[in-house]
This record gives sequence, structure tokens and C-alpha cells, in this order.
Amino acid sequence: MEKIKSFQIDHTVLTPGFYISRQDGDVTTYDLRTRRPNAGDYMSNSAMHSVEHMFATFIRNSEKTENVIYFGPMGCQTGFYLLMRSEEPKAVFELTKKVLRQILDYDGPVFGASAKECGNYANLDLTEAKRECEKYLRVLENADGESFDYPKGEEE
Repeated sequence: MEKIKSFQIDHTVLTPGFYISRQDGDVTTYDLRTRRPNAGDYMSNSAMHSVEHMFATFIRNSEKTENVIYFGPMGCQTGFYLLMRSEEPKAVFELTKKVLRQILDYDGPVFGASAKECGNYANLDLTEAKRECEKYLRVLENADGESFDYPKGEEE
């Protein structure tokens, strides 16, 4: 059986950053890697869940709402996937930073924090979400914002 694209990335050299994971027609999958894989430092479920609620809500209410396909956490607890249609990578990179800043500036309840809106609403924490977003925003602010390729492993 053929390996899927995400299993073909050398996770031993992957560092926090903003990467283009794959391109499918006009849809680009972005890897918002917040953690170094397999380093023992993983997001808690409540942090991932809270960032998911906040980021998804803000990006779906952005000027690019019609091109947002999906935002959600990676099962390995080291980042998120963002799928966008027909947008330049640089614009998505900038939009990601804007959304992170919106989360940091937000003061209110986590979006969708009720039993009627969420299947595990008690597992949400805005403080944890802000901590995650602040850490990741620092990574992006220190990135060149021009190259979104994965780092190359030794065999490549």
C-alpha cells in the first residue's frame, strides 16, 4: 500500500513552522506545526480543542471565509491542518498570523463552549489556547515568510 503524503515527511528533521503539506487542484493543505515531533512536548487535548474552536471561528469569519475548507488538529498533537482554496501561500501565512493575534486579543468565552454546540464543551480553556497561539505566533514572526517547504532529511 502506498504511504500517504504526510507519512513521507521526515519527522526527525521537522521543526515548528508553516509548511505546504500538499496541493490538490485548487486546494492547498497547510501544516501549521507548533511542536517538534516526537520530542515529548505535545499539546494537551484541551489546548488543541480550544485553539480549534477559536481559530476555526475567526478564520471562517475573515475576509477569506469563502476559501476556507477546514481547520483542525493533528492526531499526533504537534500542530494543525488548514485547508484553503485558491489563495497564495504568503496570504495564508499572513492570515494565520492575523488570526493568532485575534485569539490573543480576544476576551470572552471560548466559541462554541456549550453542550448544545460541542461534544466535549467542558474540555475548553481560553488561557491554554492563548498560550499555544502566543508560542506559535512567535515562531511565525521569526520565519522568513517566503519558503513554505518542509526541511529535507538526510536521504533526500
